[in-house]
Amino acid sequence: MKKTSIHRTVLNNGIVVLVAENPVADIIAARIFIRAGSCYETKEQAGLTHLLSSVLTKGCDGLSSLAIAEKVESVGASLSADTTADYFLLSLKTVTSDFAEILTLAGQILRQPTFPEMEVELEQRIALQDIRSQQEQPFTIAFDQLRNAMYAEHPYARSALGDETTMSRLTRGDLEQYYQTHFRPDNIVISIAGHISVSDTVALVEKVFGDWQVPTHHQLPVLYVPDLDVKPQMTITPQQTQQSIVMLGYLGSSVSSVDYAVLKLLSTYLGNGLSSRLFVELREKRGLAYEVSAFYPTRIFPASFVVYMGTAPENTKIALTGLQKEVDLLSANQLEEEALQSAKNKILGQYALGKQTNAQIAQIYGWYEILGLGVDFDWEFQQAIASVSALNAMETAHQYLREPFVSLVGQQEAVYGAIA
Repeated sequence: MKKTSIHRTVLNNGIVVLVAENPVADIIAARIFIRAGSCYETKEQAGLTHLLSSVLTKGCDGLSSLAIAEKVESVGASLSADTTADYFLLSLKTVTSDFAEILTLAGQILRQPTFPEMEVELEQRIALQDIRSQQEQPFTIAFDQLRNAMYAEHPYARSALGDETTMSRLTRGDLEQYYQTHFRPDNIVISIAGHISVSDTVALVEKVFGDWQVPTHHQLPVLYVPDLDVKPQMTITPQQTQQSIVMLGYLGSSVSSVDYAVLKLLSTYLGNGLSSRLFVELREKRGLAYEVSAFYPTRIFPASFVVYMGTAPENTKIALTGLQKEVDLLSANQLEEEALQSAKNKILGQYALGKQTNAQIAQIYGWYEILGLGVDFDWEFQQAIASVSALNAMETAHQYLREPFVSLVGQQEAVYGAIA
């Protein structure tokens, strides 16, 4: 495991600039992170950052949505905005010769968005269609009700899209106010990887963003979230579907916890790929699952450790029992050394493959910086995975993976029969 060389500098206005020189391909990728994810929304304005990400690139001072699109597409570049629970993101990629032009355009968009009223209304309608569409998808229903049960009043309980009520109420004024509050230079990380020197990159970022002043009339936003005080429960939604969705959720740790790497490893062992424990035991050997998997996202606050299965309605009860049994085994028995090492090899191999392109490199180091972990977390995470012992894995499972929240979606007789 070799450390990647990342140059970090902080501009006078507080913007953190990360640069990874990678001359292998004549491509430069940049990721501009803002501490302004959906966690920063109020409950009444859920979906606001999603709407903001949809309209940010649709107009800026002097340029229409069409003009921006033509500038990007005329040089074969890409430019897009997105939002997550923990951060907001503007992404761009271009050949080296066009990078200055596209970064300058990104600077205009980021610093002088116009939020055209027609674009806001259009993206609002599209978001509402997405919300209605998701209400018909069994997996989404199961995950939404699981998340609501696990997080209660915490922002992680909410969908990035919000709901029909909150999305319908959002206005252009709401976007402007949110933008003015959170989009400021001392709240931004710019991560760049590609065929460019550190000195040229920093000079270009300074030219585009260096005169952006920190507002003096209000302080940097501080995120306050309620403490999690929830008890495991079961939630059920009857729906006339061809399969049942069986989902178990456990409150895990935040990414800053020493337990994070262990839980990541356990998630990989349980449900990542065709050789994972859940796939082999519940699908291959017992034929219970149409699909079966586990996931454990990386979050600033305690993340949800989730295992789920899609199964035939008549198998709902044994699927629920089988899933819980497999998770319970992690607390009862130490993993065999071969299985533990196999999971380590898998997660470290996938991690390495996730840092091959300039876009991936810019993403991962900027992500660690915006989460407050620093670029050295790349090395620290790999070391932590490598050092997990079988005893450590069992003790961590016993601490976090004992009492699940349960979410069931499927035919009424099947899902209620599963708990009878």
